[in-house]
Amino acid sequence: MTARPLSLLDLTPIAPGHSAPQAIRNAVELAQLAESLGYRRVWYAEHHNSPGLAAGSPEVMIAHVAAQTRHIRVGSGGVMLPNHAPLAVAERFRLLECMYPGRIDLGLGRAPGTDPRTAGALRRAVQGANGDDQPELVDDLLAFDEGTFPPGHPWAGIRPIPAESALPPIWLLGSSDYSARLAAEMGLGFAFAAHINLEGALRAMHDYRARFRPSSRNARPHAILALSVTVGETMDEADELALIGDLVMLRLRTGQPLLYPTLEEAKAFPFSREQRAALESMGTRAFMGDAATVLEAVNAFADECAADELMLTTRLADPAHRRMMVRNLAAAAAESAGITPAAAD
Repeated sequence: MTARPLSLLDLTPIAPGHSAPQAIRNAVELAQLAESLGYRRVWYAEHHNSPGLAAGSPEVMIAHVAAQTRHIRVGSGGVMLPNHAPLAVAERFRLLECMYPGRIDLGLGRAPGTDPRTAGALRRAVQGANGDDQPELVDDLLAFDEGTFPPGHPWAGIRPIPAESALPPIWLLGSSDYSARLAAEMGLGFAFAAHINLEGALRAMHDYRARFRPSSRNARPHAILALSVTVGETMDEADELALIGDLVMLRLRTGQPLLYPTLEEAKAFPFSREQRAALESMGTRAFMGDAATVLEAVNAFADECAADELMLTTRLADPAHRRMMVRNLAAAAAESAGITPAAAD
C-alpha cells in the first residue's frame, strides 16, 4: 500500500449553533492545524444558495487563508468556470499567485455548484450553465494566460493583470469520465470527486492516466483523489458520527436546504428502509472508522485508482470533530510511515 500526501477539501460548513463568521474562523484554524501537521494542500469550493455553508467564493477564502498560513498550498476545489468569464478568472488567480507565489492552486469545475435557478441568476440568463462549453472556456483561460489568441481574434492582445505574473498550476475537477478525458487531452492535472461519485473513480482515474498528453504545464499526469471520510476516536464513535452525514445527504437528496444537524438530531431521526436504500444508491459513501482504519482504506482505494494524492473532506461540521480528524489522520499516517508525528503549533 502506497503512502500518499494528505490534503483537505473544506466546504466551510456552519456547525449547529454557530455563525458564518465563526465558521470562517474555524476554517482558518483548521488550515493552520493542517499546515502544522504536514498536509500538502487545503482547497475551498464554490457553492451557491447553500445556507449551511459560510463561503461560496474560493478566491476570497484562498486570499484569507493564505495570509494566515506560511507554506501550505491553498486552492480552489473549485472555481465553477461556467459561472465566470475566463479573463476574470485569469486576473484573480494571477493576482493570488503574485501575492502568494508558489502556494496557489487553480482547480476548475464544469458544474454550476448550485441548483438550475440559481445558476441562471449567476449568469443573468433564464437557463444556467450546463458545462457543455467547458473545453472552450478552458481554452480561453489558457490563451489569456499564454497570450496565444491568433491574430485577428477579438481578444488577441488582451493581457490579464498583473501582466508580469502567470496562472498557478491548473487542475480540472470532475466526477465523471468527461473531465478526466479533457484534463488528459489538455495536459492538465486532474482531481476526481469520489466524494460525489465513488463508483466512477476507478475508470475515470485510469482513463486520465492512459490518455494523458504531455503539455508545457505538465510533463506527466498527476491525479488527486477526493474522498469523504468520517473519523471517530473509536469505531463505535465513527458509526454514530456517520449518522450526521447520512442525514445531510438525505436532506440534499430531497431538496431541503443544506443545514448540518447535531449528533443528537441525527441519532433521533427515524430513517426508513426506503431512505436507507436511497442513501446506499447515491454512490457517495464515506470511508468510516478510527483514523488508522480510514487511512488504510483510503490508501488501498487510491492504490486501485493509481492516485498520486489524497484529498479528504468530511460531512461533519463540528469544529472539534474536524480538528480531531485532521490530527488523528496525520498521526496514523506518521505511524504507518514509522516516523514521529509532526507537532501541532
